[in-house]
Amino acid sequence: MTRLLIIYLVSCLMIPFSLAGQTPLELNDNRELFVDNYLIDKLYEVEIKMHSPVDEGAVLYFDEPWDGPFSGYMTVIKDDNIYRLYYRGLPEAGKDGTDNEVTCYAESKDGIKWYKPNLGIHTIQGSKDNNVILANIAPVTHNFSPFLDMNPNAIPDQKYKGLGGNETIGGLLAFVSEDGIHWKKLQDDVVFKKGVFDSQNVAFWSESEKCYVLYFRIWSDGGFTEYKGFRSVGRTTSNDFIHWSEPEAMTFGDSPLEHLYTQQTSPYFRAPHIYVAIGGRFMPERQVLTEEQAKELNVNPGYFKDCSDAFFMTSRGGNVYDRTFMEAFIRPGIGLDNWVSRSNYPALNVVQTSPTELSIYVNQNYAQPTAHLHRYSLRLDGFTSLSAPYKGGEVLSKAFTFSGKELEINYSTSAAGELKFEIQDENGKPIPGFTMDDSDTIIGNEISRIVTWKGNKNVESLASKTIRLRIFMKDADLYSLKFN
Repeated sequence: MTRLLIIYLVSCLMIPFSLAGQTPLELNDNRELFVDNYLIDKLYEVEIKMHSPVDEGAVLYFDEPWDGPFSGYMTVIKDDNIYRLYYRGLPEAGKDGTDNEVTCYAESKDGIKWYKPNLGIHTIQGSKDNNVILANIAPVTHNFSPFLDMNPNAIPDQKYKGLGGNETIGGLLAFVSEDGIHWKKLQDDVVFKKGVFDSQNVAFWSESEKCYVLYFRIWSDGGFTEYKGFRSVGRTTSNDFIHWSEPEAMTFGDSPLEHLYTQQTSPYFRAPHIYVAIGGRFMPERQVLTEEQAKELNVNPGYFKDCSDAFFMTSRGGNVYDRTFMEAFIRPGIGLDNWVSRSNYPALNVVQTSPTELSIYVNQNYAQPTAHLHRYSLRLDGFTSLSAPYKGGEVLSKAFTFSGKELEINYSTSAAGELKFEIQDENGKPIPGFTMDDSDTIIGNEISRIVTWKGNKNVESLASKTIRLRIFMKDADLYSLKFN
């Protein structure tokens, strides 16, 4: 008896139990990434695997008199064919929220080569030849975080929105802009008050929740007011970006608490109902460098007795984060300069930088003269995958409904590997014409491939019906699927 048949018989025996009491998911035409167990019922010799981004090197150095070693809290926005970078400029360490902090702007045509334009907006050190867009409005410039407003009802001259501030001014001030460069206050008073805010507090328009969502700093034991316990995350929503709901603390399932210095939650652009959070994990007093090594690197004396890395988690709305992976998403790089306090913090947002690639940006060499922005790359949807070994395995999905005419997948196999798909009815029985025997074997490495059964790709007859997928995989990765 073949291994495939054995797995199939085992799965058939388990189907009635896994279907019992299960309310079908509504996939519609959403792209589903395997970043959690949302779509997964059973895995046989298959795992959900997190992938490591590829180090593409430094793309921008913070070497101007007004940005410097303590540049941080970065945001990258792709607006049509322009990539925009926003970051705090701070040449010398000091108390948070002073006029020494400015908000700087850089630009790119491809997300790879960046430059700092001379904007002529603010006089800094006697000259307007600089890339500063906000100045002399502390503490807004400590942690100003903008976003491109995707609300279909957004006012045109408020295409960009942003928040900045902390409890010293009573909360977060809101700013708006038409071009992303010239900003004005939305109102004189703060728009949100109930938080600690000593971090990058990020907001966006949620297409799936139909409201603005704000994720902000709180503490695990001190809640919305005290610095006590672990650095954590709160959440609030708004219909108008001015009036916000009663905040709630985010939860993390049964995963252990850690210091999440930044969380960088944002909708993934190819699946906006999935919020991706690629933030900075802070490990206080976890010292790697000696004092002598810190002096050799010219690290600020107050910033080498801790270390940090980048983590990956997700949310599908509400006050729940999924931390399927506790391991680092991006480890600190080779060299002691990567093992200092508050280095390796990712910028807000991942953006597409080629037809097959997305980019993630990370600040490195913090508190050093060599401080810079680093780029990492992944394939589209490539944060995680369903991954099967050479010996093969199977996946059984939960019951769901969909809309569309065809099934598209993002996948890769080895030369010896393959994938096959079966569609089952709500009782777990293979649907004639869509059985595993009917499935055409898929081999290759493609961002977009349509699944076929004996050459037939049309699944429209099954739309709106309760079904489930059975997937056979051998030495293969499945990154996402979508019904079109």
